[in-house]
Parts: sequence; C-alpha cells; structure tokens
Amino acid sequence: MLTVLMVLDAIVSIALILAVLGQEAKSGGMGGMDGSSDAVFSGKARGMDALLARVTVVLGILFAVITIVIARMTS
Repeated sequence: MLTVLMVLDAIVSIALILAVLGQEAKSGGMGGMDGSSDAVFSGKARGMDALLARVTVVLGILFAVITIVIARMTS
C-alpha cells in the first residue's frame, strides 16, 4: 500500500509541475511592481489558463493529502 501511494505521489507531483509550467505568465515579473497597468491582478484567467489554474489547485491539494498520509504511515 505504501509503495502504491509513493508512486501515486510521484505521478501527481509530475502532473503538478506540468500544470504550473503550462500556465501563461500573469505579469512581467518584477516589472509589475511599479504600479503600471499590467498588474498581477489585472483580470480573470480564461480558457486554458482557467482550466490549468483549477487543475493546479486540485493537484496541489491531492499532493499534500497523499504526502501527509505517507508520513503518517511511515512514522
């Protein structure tokens, strides 16, 4: 059971990395700190960005839960 959870954790972590890397940049990095119109919270994500944002949240929660279960099983 522990081995299955560890493999599942690795798969979820790789999927999480891909979901984060697949998203478009929200701003120009440090350039958004000068108060220009291209701020970080300038608008809502649409289409694929919205889907990837939701997938990122779900995968992050799933990764955290699986990791906590693995930690509890091994201690």
